[in-house]
Amino acid sequence: MFGRRTRIGRRTRIWAGALVVACVVLIGPSAPTGALFARPLPAEAAEGVVPDRVMTWNICNPCGASNLDRAREIATYAPQVIGLQEACVRDVEKIRSHLKRFYGLVYHVEYGTVLRDWGRCGGVPWHPGAYGQAILSAAPMTDPVRVEYPDGGSEDRGYMAVTTTVDGRPVRVFNTHLAQRRQEAVRAGQTRVLAAAVARYDRAIVVGDFNAVPDAPELAPLWKLAADTDSRCRPLSTGGCVPTTDWQVKFDYVFLRGIVPLGHRVHPTPYSDHHLLHTELDIAQDDTALKNGR
Repeated sequence: MFGRRTRIGRRTRIWAGALVVACVVLIGPSAPTGALFARPLPAEAAEGVVPDRVMTWNICNPCGASNLDRAREIATYAPQVIGLQEACVRDVEKIRSHLKRFYGLVYHVEYGTVLRDWGRCGGVPWHPGAYGQAILSAAPMTDPVRVEYPDGGSEDRGYMAVTTTVDGRPVRVFNTHLAQRRQEAVRAGQTRVLAAAVARYDRAIVVGDFNAVPDAPELAPLWKLAADTDSRCRPLSTGGCVPTTDWQVKFDYVFLRGIVPLGHRVHPTPYSDHHLLHTELDIAQDDTALKNGR
């Protein structure tokens, strides 16, 4: 009898344990275990959205980074506009939620989806996550455009563009991610498509991961139209460009057409193989000042 009771008790505990696991799977962990806790911002963090600041960041997918950590990085510099590359819609929605909940920063969003990828963005095979570019802006955005390049190379690529407000004035903002390394000919075709769209605007900001160093021939169409926010970084400059990746090359740019840069910074981050690059801009000045080197 004792042995029979022991077996019954063991089966009961096993059944109860299985029931608890099933409840956790179905319902999720309960607070406070499942609660999110944001680390405070560093002392030098921006106190609120910086109205003349624009940022670009390839957030790296799939890299396993926490969206709460990504939100903290963005909140530290609090740009008016940020262009994200390798962005899954699910991740961006969580980042926006964390920015609002933990840091009081409210951003509008537009997406430049180029593919749906279960491997990168999760979901289920019949409803995979959307992947591509995204633009977050503290001001509303209008006239969104999403373009896939005719040839994406080894993975679909494209650009997106919106009109929004930077430094109190409307400006056209482009965000792109060019083909992967060792696909120079493909990137050359993509840059021609992008440059043709940028050329229609006297004042424009072009951010993104171009997967090319400044003197790469495929970037020539953009250099003819715009300058990088780093005045020392030019196609023929020697050692003047600050690296923006973990492999110590510059692939990330904020190209400016008809806009004066006031300063810029590159910030390495443990949450991506690309650094954060942000710049402060004077939209009010015209491009005559830019041509004069001011």
